[in-house]
Amino acid sequence: MDHKTPPNIVERPDLREHARVFQDRVHAGEVVAEMLAPYCQTDAMVLAIPAGGVPVAAVIAQRLKIPLEVAVVSKINLPWNTEAGYGAVAFDGTVRLNEDLVPRLGLTGEQIQEGIGQTAQKVLRRVKKFRGDRPFPNLSKRSAILVDDGLASGFTMLVAIKALRNAGARTICVAIPTGHWSALQRMVQEVETVYCANIRSGLSFAVADAYAVWTDVAEEEAVAIYKRASAPSSQ
Repeated sequence: MDHKTPPNIVERPDLREHARVFQDRVHAGEVVAEMLAPYCQTDAMVLAIPAGGVPVAAVIAQRLKIPLEVAVVSKINLPWNTEAGYGAVAFDGTVRLNEDLVPRLGLTGEQIQEGIGQTAQKVLRRVKKFRGDRPFPNLSKRSAILVDDGLASGFTMLVAIKALRNAGARTICVAIPTGHWSALQRMVQEVETVYCANIRSGLSFAVADAYAVWTDVAEEEAVAIYKRASAPSSQ
């Protein structure tokens, strides 16, 4: 990769452009936690994007001895392909559509609004499952460390960042085990710092390729990990 790394991107140069650098999400969390050592026992808070970001973030929060929370965000799926999306909805109701993609999809306004509504309901259900009725934490006097298991397009992460800004986060850093170079360039426009252990570029990119063992994280598993890691005795 010949690109010059901006000063607010922190990486592991020895891992650049390599595949299968993490055994699993726990190992990935350990690597990223080392990079985040300056945040140890500070006023920072780790916020995981469920579901895949939770096991990574739980390790980071434990290693840094700082609180763990969740920032629930979900992509708005295409009616004919639940693996692909054209926007995202965050826990505070923030909605962002992919303005470059939407005009090419042929969706009606009614279909788009229906997709937004269904996704908003999914997000509310997930928030309830993870956090119950507890209010979202006050971030106005603390740094937010936003964590996922990887960054492909980065669209969902951008929506999460907007929601955290709305929640008054003083500073936000994105912390991810692996990410595509173009997505990272978008992130640095929106946050103070991006920590990415394994930066990769090229036309073909999959988050899973950074992991030796990769399985989807079920929602129930993510909730269980979060509740264990966020219990008072775990901090």
